[in-house]
Amino acid sequence: MLNWDDPLATARPQTDPAARHAPHARHAPAPAAAAPVRPGGGVVSNAALMATAGSAPMVDPNPAPAQPALIADTEPAAPTAEQRAPERDAASDQAGGGATGLEDLELGAGRVHVDDKKIINCRADLNQLVPFKYDWAWQKYLDACANHWMPQEINMNADIALWKDPHGLTDDERTIIKRNLGFFSTADSLVANNLVLAVYRHLTNPECRQYLLRQAFEEALHTHSYQYAVESLGLDEGEIFNMYREVPSVARKAEWALPYTQHLADPHFHTGTRENDQRLLRELVAFYVIFEGLFFYVGFVQVLSMGRRNKMTGTAEQFQYILRDESMHMNFGIDVINQIKIENPHLWTAEFKQELVDMIRDAVQLEADYAHETMPRGVLGLNAPMFEEYLQFIANRRCAQIGLPEQYPGVANPFPWMSEVLDLKKEKNFFETRVTEYQTGGALSWD
Repeated sequence: MLNWDDPLATARPQTDPAARHAPHARHAPAPAAAAPVRPGGGVVSNAALMATAGSAPMVDPNPAPAQPALIADTEPAAPTAEQRAPERDAASDQAGGGATGLEDLELGAGRVHVDDKKIINCRADLNQLVPFKYDWAWQKYLDACANHWMPQEINMNADIALWKDPHGLTDDERTIIKRNLGFFSTADSLVANNLVLAVYRHLTNPECRQYLLRQAFEEALHTHSYQYAVESLGLDEGEIFNMYREVPSVARKAEWALPYTQHLADPHFHTGTRENDQRLLRELVAFYVIFEGLFFYVGFVQVLSMGRRNKMTGTAEQFQYILRDESMHMNFGIDVINQIKIENPHLWTAEFKQELVDMIRDAVQLEADYAHETMPRGVLGLNAPMFEEYLQFIANRRCAQIGLPEQYPGVANPFPWMSEVLDLKKEKNFFETRVTEYQTGGALSWD
């Protein structure tokens, strides 16, 4: 059973690359004149820089000395990525803190080694997926691929009949469905734009980028799912998809998130300085920990509560799959955040941590306001004050996952059943689901 919402998600300690990849002789064409090699050669292993969420980043006080590159016969060893690019010269400052994957092809360049890789500001060739340095990122990619689903697999017939029945749902229940379809349909588009236009460019690790590509597809799938629900129920598409510009409680959350993407999508923005690296880290917290890890949870509880009462079961089943996806996204983002902390402990200052705490506390209040506006009266056995406590409980967990202090002592989880929802098995209701226009690869016809 996969763990979709690990309360203490951590950056998994990496094994020493030297233990997994024994040193070997590297061959390169002999240049006309021997290129200068930086004194010391080789790269110091990063294996000792390990920490878990909730722990201060630690650096080995007695790092192993750098090992000189081995030479095969009399040919000079190919320089590593770090030797080919000066750490912080004027040219690299101007070009940004890391490679993009679009650099010119360098014939005869040395092969990428594990110690060449970094989450941010890496100058190694990003088009070489292996060797893996962050096995957790590759495993998350594989888990996500195994979690595939499509909206059309879910039967909406009962939802359509209930929605058309004038006595099937109360006005408050209809508001909950429409408000959440309106918020989520825009929210997942914002997340997808953030991934494609901002985050992907600045994460300089190919296995992490591989997961981001899968996540971007899933965000598109989620938007497809909301469109499928809107079309099935015969809702006004303009009302739902434009809600983030018409309904204040929906608009405020979208307005909160947009500036983070806008900063990093600026073509003149580059990592490589403390200020900009902290800006990237702040943006990752904003989207993975707050937007996907906090702002989504009122809507998830509201819609899934209806499903638990045998109402709008098809819509609730789609939200159940989406919640499982989003939990995986959030845990991936938390691992990335923690790995950046490990490799760049100078970014995790007291002032920066306080800024993140303030962000999280502001977000809790914003999401509590959303709960009040979508649920002005008690319905489905729920009320807005219960959501306030739930959001504080979730915020405490998110803080612990990235190593920040608990902000709301003593709060409890008023919805313990939510943890059961995450254990959904995809096969649960599929024997009664009509699958339309969806085939596995083995069933496709090429005629």
